[in-house]
Amino acid sequence: MKHILIIDDDIHIGNMIEEILTKEGYRVSRAYSGTEAVLVLSRQKPDLVLLDLMLPGLSGEKVLPQIKGIPVIVVSAKIDIDDKVNLLLGGAVDYITKPFHSKELLARIAVHLRRFPATETASRMTFDDIILDTDTHLVHIKEEAIKLTRTEYAILKKLMQNKTQVITKSNLLDCISEDTPDCTENSLKMHISNLRKKLRHAGGKEYIESVWGIGFKMKEE
Repeated sequence: MKHILIIDDDIHIGNMIEEILTKEGYRVSRAYSGTEAVLVLSRQKPDLVLLDLMLPGLSGEKVLPQIKGIPVIVVSAKIDIDDKVNLLLGGAVDYITKPFHSKELLARIAVHLRRFPATETASRMTFDDIILDTDTHLVHIKEEAIKLTRTEYAILKKLMQNKTQVITKSNLLDCISEDTPDCTENSLKMHISNLRKKLRHAGGKEYIESVWGIGFKMKEE
């Protein structure tokens, strides 16, 4: 599911865009000021950003240079050609003038998502609505930060690196032993149980499943 961040302080317009995108199957996050947008982007990496310019706190023009590796479509009431040119040269991939037609917005989003097919990097892994950042060691579900122990983090990282495979207990122990030498065969079951509870509490569903007599894997719908 592609993830789009809407940065707009106009609640009515933001709600309208969110409804349009949700109906099309996108996952949507919101930020209502430039300052909040920078904070949100430090915690997650959406697939595309819709950026208004006239924002409280930091303006859209100041937020744009801080967005790296993500396509940004400016959605603004400003119609001056110099504004458009400067923003496109400054890193935006497109510029849509308010008011706009929903079909045009969806078409432009689809085009730029095709041009940027994957924003996932070596430092960022995703599964369903879990986002794991190997640089910061932060894990989020639906924008909520999940506090994991070192062992729980190592287990989740290994499972997410092999999303479709069953990882045996012995293999899991071998792979995470460098990061968590305190994890033993006897304690592994407890660590996985605690990890599953934390993920389930945040996301409202199971993300890890046991494969009887073999090991564990990420649970697919």
